[in-house]
Amino acid sequence: MKKIIKYIAYSILSAGMLVSTSCDENDFLKEVPLDFYSPENSYVTYENFQAALNDLYARVRDIHFKYLDTETYIHMLGTDVAKNVREDVNRRLGNYGYLFRPESDAIEYHWELWYKIIANANTVLSRVNDSEMTAEQITKIEAEAKFFRAFAYRYLGYLYGGVPIVLEEVSSPRSDFVRASQDEVYDQVIDDLKAAASALSGINNVKDGQVSKLVASYYLAEMYITKGQYDDAITEVSKVINDPATSLMTERFGTRQSDPGDVYWDLFRRDNQNRGTGNKEAIWVAQMEVDVPGGYLSTAGGYDNGLERMCVPAIFSCTTPDGKGDGFIQVRSTYNQGGRGASFMSNTNWFLYEIWGDDFDNDMRNSQYNFQRTGVFDNPDSPWFGKAVNDPENPSANWKTQNWRWYPFPIKVTTPFNHPDALYVDRELGTLKSNAGSTYRDMYYLRLAEAYLLRAEAYHLSGDNNNAAADINMVRNRVNATPVEASEIDIDYILDERARELIYEEQRRLTLVRTGKLIERVRKYNELNADDIEDHHKLFPIPYSVIEANKDVEITQNPGYTN
Repeated sequence: MKKIIKYIAYSILSAGMLVSTSCDENDFLKEVPLDFYSPENSYVTYENFQAALNDLYARVRDIHFKYLDTETYIHMLGTDVAKNVREDVNRRLGNYGYLFRPESDAIEYHWELWYKIIANANTVLSRVNDSEMTAEQITKIEAEAKFFRAFAYRYLGYLYGGVPIVLEEVSSPRSDFVRASQDEVYDQVIDDLKAAASALSGINNVKDGQVSKLVASYYLAEMYITKGQYDDAITEVSKVINDPATSLMTERFGTRQSDPGDVYWDLFRRDNQNRGTGNKEAIWVAQMEVDVPGGYLSTAGGYDNGLERMCVPAIFSCTTPDGKGDGFIQVRSTYNQGGRGASFMSNTNWFLYEIWGDDFDNDMRNSQYNFQRTGVFDNPDSPWFGKAVNDPENPSANWKTQNWRWYPFPIKVTTPFNHPDALYVDRELGTLKSNAGSTYRDMYYLRLAEAYLLRAEAYHLSGDNNNAAADINMVRNRVNATPVEASEIDIDYILDERARELIYEEQRRLTLVRTGKLIERVRKYNELNADDIEDHHKLFPIPYSVIEANKDVEITQNPGYTN
């Protein structure tokens, strides 16, 4: 039987060579290994447990930002806001029926990796009381471990529905896991988040990138909304909004505040994401450094945190209207080119052109600094210099038949004029080496604007559109958008506003699933997937390998799927 414990496995930290030559009988009979790492000798000191928590942070970062194409961006692709721009049927969610199968690698990937986080969190929690830590240290370690277990079950519940709930360390193979209901999964998330929120440190007392009370309170509020407990949600998310250490950034700030731009643009410039650099809007930020061990980003190759590669069009590949390839100065770090894009994921036409409505010209999030809507030939030696690649009368020869080569894109996915120095061929021209493609900055998991929009959702669902409008307008006023009236608010308006504010930040699929809007909005707004998404695609299938391996208890498949 294959993969019996693949999806819920215990962690073996590392192994080493047996080097001891001692024959002391007492030492020999001890069950704790002395000459290699194991759970028995690796969870002893506070430093040991901190290392285990660091591993959880790293795993969460990997799931969100490791460049694995379909797997990494599955929560953006195939939604109302983004699509596979090349329309490949068999990859990048070009077709729901093809990808959403029980045997799909992408479907199994998320199950396996989130359960690995749960397994490792359970190991930490199961071993704290046998450690050398103080009571205060145990409380701190337990709080972070419970947060990550809750965070993992949150994903699993939204994506797969009911899943097995395992709260103890699994130290031997099992094939008898029982699938809980989706509601029971959500209840477990709430229990863990409540414990985390009460014991985690305040946001001013954690390092950049570390979870605080406010992070737990935000996700607890989100889960309360999912459970229909709107008053509880308002109370919990208000702790995030009302904390004196948090505020929306409304004035220019950070490393490039003297450059042409605006405050929304500043939020996404390099070195501007962390509270340690003055960003009071940051609630939880994934930490990334360039060419530093463990820093995640490299100028030597690889595309981790690859939004630039995924979302920026390969405009440099556009030929001139007469079919020549001399319209561009190589690949450049400019607004026009955006870096080393590969044209894999674009926004839907609805997001590009319709969502902005009457605010198309005045919403800061759609300004020239935040949305690149023109693409021109940039080689001064070309007769087509300064002409648009999509000129209706003289379009690029290959763009005319392959318009994935250029499309408008949000500037937040790249770092124009600010790629790492090691990637430039010519700094003055801005030309880049071919191995560019990562987005070279820290990345938000959560910022305060999202908390305002979550509380607006809770207010709306509780019947209080006046307070919902007030919260939404906190976000809209910052970007000079027209204030919304209470009478205009419904769940679709809130989802629209989340898209405008959080494009390529939020895991959009999760938002649409928890609000019950995925199927409806994909059919309405995604021109590629409108016809291939089916009602049962609101949930992932349970991976076939999981059903096959759990031979002692039947794990039923989600409705609509066959094994």
